[in-house]
Amino acid sequence: MPIRLTEIFHRWLAPGCAGCGGPSPVGLYCQPCLDALPTNDHACIRCAEPLPPSAPKPALCAHCLTRWPAFDGVYAPLLYEAPVDTCVQVLKYRHDLGAARRLATLLHHTLPELPAPDRVIPVPLHASRLRERGFNQALEIARPLCRWRGWQLAPTWVERTRATPSQLHLSAEDRRRNLRQAFTVRRPVQDEAILVIDDVVTTGATTSALAKALFRAGAASVHVLAAARTPFDHAPGRSRPGAPAPSTSRNRS
Repeated sequence: MPIRLTEIFHRWLAPGCAGCGGPSPVGLYCQPCLDALPTNDHACIRCAEPLPPSAPKPALCAHCLTRWPAFDGVYAPLLYEAPVDTCVQVLKYRHDLGAARRLATLLHHTLPELPAPDRVIPVPLHASRLRERGFNQALEIARPLCRWRGWQLAPTWVERTRATPSQLHLSAEDRRRNLRQAFTVRRPVQDEAILVIDDVVTTGATTSALAKALFRAGAASVHVLAAARTPFDHAPGRSRPGAPAPSTSRNRS
């Protein structure tokens, strides 16, 4: 039986899936790989920290119950597990900018429809870190995602004005101290709905510090979109989450 031309295309000409390497005529990832992504299906309703299966719904993690974060909420549909963690690592440490597009693709496929923000601000790097790395990973993820979703990207509206040591091995409290007064808002955001984009949220200290600066500048709301969310047992200084969400008022202190 002769092989049809479409079969030849799918076997030899279709681009390889970034996940399994097989044919992927629908985009960077084939549908089976998209279906197998590590999704963050049961999480804290404030910071999106993954919760154990036994935790009630809805629930707040122990960290949010102890110290209310400054941001209004986190969208983090993916966990920091394979293949998402690999994408993040090769982007940040091997300078593979193609990984930013792969992360944006994964986010685009797993995010629900969100209200369009007035402004999208990628978490900025300090000038010294930007010179060292050569690019801002949050900005590289935000660019294609904003283009696909029709969001307005504002990469220079906030500046990281204080150089801070690496957060990698710091506890949640040390991360907060490390980031005090680290961000300066350079353009007006009065009454605007802001979406902050970052590569990974672990303790939420960086995005919370940025949210405080944006609220001081007059922002109406600040939500965070993370390419990946670190599970609770990977984050330094974190206690196990899972308390039922109480009825609580907004607190940005």
